[in-house]
Amino acid sequence: MQEANEKEMTFWDHLDELRKVFFRIAIAVILLACIAFLNKELLFDIVLAPQQSDFILYRFFNRLAADFSMPSLQVEDFHVELINIQLTSQFMIHMSTAFYAGLLLASPYIIYLLFGFISPALHEAERKTCLKIMIPGFFLFITGILLNYFVIFPLSFRFLATYQVSELVVNKISISSYISSFTMLSLLLGAAFEIPIIAYFLSKLGLITAPMLKQYRKYALVGILVIAAIITPTSDVFTLLLVSIPLYFLYELSIQVVGRSRKKK
Repeated sequence: MQEANEKEMTFWDHLDELRKVFFRIAIAVILLACIAFLNKELLFDIVLAPQQSDFILYRFFNRLAADFSMPSLQVEDFHVELINIQLTSQFMIHMSTAFYAGLLLASPYIIYLLFGFISPALHEAERKTCLKIMIPGFFLFITGILLNYFVIFPLSFRFLATYQVSELVVNKISISSYISSFTMLSLLLGAAFEIPIIAYFLSKLGLITAPMLKQYRKYALVGILVIAAIITPTSDVFTLLLVSIPLYFLYELSIQVVGRSRKKK
């Protein structure tokens, strides 16, 4: 009976520690979100920068076009007007964007707290394996978000926002549509960059092997090119390669990760 009570107390102690972890996470996210909220001008200068014709990516393309005499890379000045059509939309967007910024900024601390909570239950080898997965997984996710911010979203936005079926139809993009598309693509690219981590777990479950991935390499390349063409619907090959090369690199990295995981098994 005494042992049962000790086990019950141990369970509630763990639950109490988990509650403390979630409380610290909430405080960190709220604090950083408040800082982002109070710095509204800086926050939206960053978020809205990809819709400007002088964004760093377009300046880079213009420089390449001038240096290598490639007029197809030249980005002409364009202007897209963002509008608001709902009374509370701008304030709610301000709050949600600040929250996402706080969550992103607090993510290293969140990972640290969660790992600190589960690590006592793990063996030394398991802790090392967990760190080898969590740290690369975090940086891959951030890399996907940065790729979206600097390359994919600006190109997609420029094409779709300036595309017209007729000169009689003027594009005026709502701020809510802009933010939702930006957030969705960021999450999708962040998740796509987790391919090596997903491949690692699938290999541990015996669902995939390195020879299998090598066998389907050609099909994967075609699929990556199709996905890249959909994400960046532009006419130049350079832009297509700019997106497809990182995705193909992740596929090759997955082959190496799966091969090593199977050897250690």
